[in-house]
Amino acid sequence: MNRYPVWKYAILVIAVLIAALYTLPNFFGEAPAVQVSSSKATVRIDSTTVTRIEQVLRDAKVAADAVTLDGTSVKARFSDTDSQLKAKDAIEKALMPDPASSPYVVALNLLSRSPAWLTAINARPMYLGLDLRGGVHFMLQVDMQAALTKKAESLAGDLRLVLREKNIRHGGISRDGQAIDIRFRDTATLDAARRLVQDQFADLQAVDAPDGTEYKLTVRIKPEAARLVQEQALKQNMVTLHNRINELGVAEPVIQQQGLDRIVVQLPGVQDTAKAKDILGRTATLEMRLVDESAEGRAAESGSSAVPFGSERFLERDGRPVIVKKQVILTGESLTDAQPGFDSQDQKPKVDLTVDAKGGRIMRDVSRENLKKRMAIVLFEKGKGEVLTAPVIQGELGNRFQISGSMSVTEANDLALLLRAGSLAAPMEIIEERTIGPTLGAENISKGFHSVAWGFLVIVACMAVYYMLFGLFSGLALAVNLLMLVAVLSMLQATLTLPGMAAMALALGMAIDSNVLINERVREELRNGAAPQAAIHTGYERAWATILDSNITTLIAGLALLAFGSGPVRGFAVVHVIGILTSMFSAVFFSRGLVNLWYGRQKKLKSVSIGTIWRPPGDAGVPAKNGKSAATAT
Repeated sequence: MNRYPVWKYAILVIAVLIAALYTLPNFFGEAPAVQVSSSKATVRIDSTTVTRIEQVLRDAKVAADAVTLDGTSVKARFSDTDSQLKAKDAIEKALMPDPASSPYVVALNLLSRSPAWLTAINARPMYLGLDLRGGVHFMLQVDMQAALTKKAESLAGDLRLVLREKNIRHGGISRDGQAIDIRFRDTATLDAARRLVQDQFADLQAVDAPDGTEYKLTVRIKPEAARLVQEQALKQNMVTLHNRINELGVAEPVIQQQGLDRIVVQLPGVQDTAKAKDILGRTATLEMRLVDESAEGRAAESGSSAVPFGSERFLERDGRPVIVKKQVILTGESLTDAQPGFDSQDQKPKVDLTVDAKGGRIMRDVSRENLKKRMAIVLFEKGKGEVLTAPVIQGELGNRFQISGSMSVTEANDLALLLRAGSLAAPMEIIEERTIGPTLGAENISKGFHSVAWGFLVIVACMAVYYMLFGLFSGLALAVNLLMLVAVLSMLQATLTLPGMAAMALALGMAIDSNVLINERVREELRNGAAPQAAIHTGYERAWATILDSNITTLIAGLALLAFGSGPVRGFAVVHVIGILTSMFSAVFFSRGLVNLWYGRQKKLKSVSIGTIWRPPGDAGVPAKNGKSAATAT
């Protein structure tokens, strides 16, 4: 009756072992480290960078525990902070001779001390939030009016081009903020222009009015289209911020929208506020220019003469110099999309570019006059320009054209990403800034750990006193619940915050409720005269429905918090929901496995250790003592 088959015990053992394995990395702590990442989109971090850093550390006589390539950064781990600081100075001196235009970011970081064999199976510790690890908090205000003005400027150029193509004469196009004014001499031309706007510009609304002897058509962006522009600007800024924050080596940055025009950025573990502000506020722009292919320009490329007047010297990604004319053909503001792909003729990688109407007209004119000449795409960051690519113009270009040549699939993907995410869609300013020191974070960790540990010990002690051996089984099930909760959070690489630790302590109190229901149900069966084996079986079977109902209702509340909450509320909800799921497994299946293992093999079981079973006075079959009737199952 109360026996598990072997495969159920195997599942329980495997589950506990896996939970222990993935909880283990959280006990090794963190080691001081130095992270080297690229500060420029055109600079790559690869195995040669690792070799160079290893050589720098050997020359500086600094012993590193490990130097590894992790994605797009190199991380060097050390045994103490003195070695970390010495290594940072040595690496900065070697890789950043000119800090003003350095291609690298050298940042202090903390890495897990987990052994390699745990890391190999993706067993990693939980991330710690800003309130536990310390770091910086920014709130950024996005200038939505600037985004709308930028959109209106682009639409004004598109209107000018379309009116010219349709041969609709006008007396001038001017822009006043986000309103575009077009003047006409007669009503017939005015009506033709109004119909054109309605047919080809669905995002615009037009209103006409007399203006002296002329007529004026005022065009504005529709409210619903303006909201879409603002949403897209906010999303693009968040993506760009995320790409930039990767350079700081923050394990789990928080980048969240707050309201309609604000972005919250939290960087756990970062104490250098100045560097964080520099990275977040960095500007990057794209420019398309013609390559100077004159005799003087070619001589300047080889280094045999000076750069000719009206040109500039930039470097390509492979370090080769390119002499580029100063005249800007097109900027990144005209670029609307860049996608990697394959040429339909030779199946070689390419990048498809799309520009707005104004940019298409400029590209048509320039390409027609400069066939078989090179055009450079220059990326500017921190005032320094680098040539992303300099392809040859093979034909007349328009709104859509492609860049192809000797590039790999990876290079095509990288180039498309660089072209898309060059700059912010709208300017931002920091309106709130907070720094949380590591000492306060360590104090929060200590308080949270003690609250969970003492809460666990008190619960186990009370259960053992009140329910005796069954109480110890409940305590072991509670320990497994805590183990599985930490393991799942570690597997998901969730970020643990102070509200998350509060949810963990609450999960312990809620998890023990299931065991209390089971134990009281077993006591009730014993009180009604059932045999011990039958009481155990019936207690678990009948308590399961109640446990399921109560946990489902609590789970619904947790999912609601998870769906509609943000920030600390969401962190609480994640731990709360996972804690409910793990408690249902440990409190019912694991505790019953222990009970079955202990009592199930006894065929003639006469009593169970579940504490004192109180019966009301006058129960049949039980003698009353001093007005009380009691039976003890020991």
